[in-house]
Amino acid sequence: STNHKDIGSLYLWFSFIMFLTGGAMAMVIRAELFQPGLQLVEPNFFNQMTTVHGLIMVFGAVMPAFTGLANWLIPMMIGAPDMALPRMNNWSFWILPFAFTMLLSSLFMEGGGPNFGWTFYAPLSTTYSPDSTALFVFAIHIMGISSMMAAINVIVTIVNLRAPGMTWMKLPLFVWTWLITAFLLIAVMPVLAGAVTMVLTDKFFGTSFFDTAGGGDPVMFQHIFWFFGHPEV
Repeated sequence: STNHKDIGSLYLWFSFIMFLTGGAMAMVIRAELFQPGLQLVEPNFFNQMTTVHGLIMVFGAVMPAFTGLANWLIPMMIGAPDMALPRMNNWSFWILPFAFTMLLSSLFMEGGGPNFGWTFYAPLSTTYSPDSTALFVFAIHIMGISSMMAAINVIVTIVNLRAPGMTWMKLPLFVWTWLITAFLLIAVMPVLAGAVTMVLTDKFFGTSFFDTAGGGDPVMFQHIFWFFGHPEV
């Protein structure tokens, strides 16, 4: 379906499933930290849970939930028949299950899943990371593409499909907040894409963006990451 309510519901159900998945990982983390000295899982598995829990909660639970609400509510609030780009809307949802299947399947690779924390600071994510980093980077790229497509859709819808008489100053606050959020997403998602691409090339293709030995700087990673991270939040 390309109906905005159906796609909104798909986003909300997907978000709920990811919430339960990330929540299960949180339970592993809390069980491990229940008592000092208690060891239920391998330290490396604990690190993988911490990493994937964060990524799933941010990109899989919180963001799709808000995108689902945007899909449901924005057309109704502005008197539009649907979102402006319904097929792109559909596409931006349906690539998400594949992204998260990839992220979760990385946990079953030889050498284990991503184990460097959800902020994947270099050099943990470059020099010291497992080979599954490649899958993690690809999954982040797909999530970013999904977010940007959703944001483009929101902007085009709000600008072009308002009912007659629905002036900018009559827009509901929810619509305004999403309009601003959409601009922020389009601004910062490519920055994250750049950061993870540099992580990928540092790890697999011999570049030195974050490696001091080659003239790079690991602290630069933090600057790039948080240039994405705060507007995202």
